[in-house]
Amino acid sequence: MPENNDNFDKYTPFFSASSSQLFLRKCYNHEKIADAEMKSYENCYPFIYHLEHAKTYYNQAAIAPLSIQPILCFYGFAQLLKACLLTIDPNYPESTSLLAHGVTTRKRKKQQYEFLKDEVKTQKNGLFTCISEKMFRIRHLEGEKYSMGTLLKEIPDMHNASWVTPQKNFIALLQTADGFQLPQSVLDKYRMSSSRLEEFLKSKTNQMYHISDGSEIILLKPAGSLMHNACSPIRYNLQEGRFMLSLNKDSPAFSLPEILIHYLISYNLSIIARYETEWWAELLKTMPNDDYPCIAQFLKISQAKVPSLIFEWLKSERIGC
Repeated sequence: MPENNDNFDKYTPFFSASSSQLFLRKCYNHEKIADAEMKSYENCYPFIYHLEHAKTYYNQAAIAPLSIQPILCFYGFAQLLKACLLTIDPNYPESTSLLAHGVTTRKRKKQQYEFLKDEVKTQKNGLFTCISEKMFRIRHLEGEKYSMGTLLKEIPDMHNASWVTPQKNFIALLQTADGFQLPQSVLDKYRMSSSRLEEFLKSKTNQMYHISDGSEIILLKPAGSLMHNACSPIRYNLQEGRFMLSLNKDSPAFSLPEILIHYLISYNLSIIARYETEWWAELLKTMPNDDYPCIAQFLKISQAKVPSLIFEWLKSERIGC
């Protein structure tokens, strides 16, 4: 098996039946699931196999032509999510409806198709709904539509991509001994006072913040880990190694966990690579517009970031959103 995705190195302790069984038992006890000991034994190998299968998909994607990377990445992603669901629900999947993708898109693209304007629509049943509800406690997303451009704006690693938008979508948090510094202009961007921003962030993340208002900077002090708060508009830029605050507070994707954002985009790209063969081949051969660099950059970011985001979720304290 090719060893190309370094982000799977941190998964090594899970590739042990005894370690995975102990981990699952802790998860089931945390969820107050009956027969945690027995169920952890039953699921330790399925849990490992999902992770191993995901690793194989991602390692193959790293050496595959761009034309099939979306398919490999999406199926690797799905395996990681199924491993996550096993840590919450020892009986997953309880019905075949949970095996559907949980999201749909127009299979036949219109003429003058533009990737950034393409939309996906969430469904009542399937993997997307299951992970939304069980991993992040987010309900009532059925029927929501998201454009690719809207979703891509919420990935901090793409904040410098001019083809996504010429506007600034994120602002970096400068870490200090006491917390994080942000420019005073953030309050103008949000059109809020410092006290109102405190309440706003608390409502979005279920986490306390204290903001000290200075002349040119504000000091943000979170009460807990920023890394593990998946529903926060404060997202981690893996490429730059720093936290960033989304400035898109009116966006429908503003409070979506980044895992869900990557899932929606990855799903659509996998559909395009599988069913829109003519458009996909033309894009890769002629590179007629900004769709190509946008998609290529997303695939590169997602291959590194999705395994990292999933690992952070697995090792987190399941902080509520």
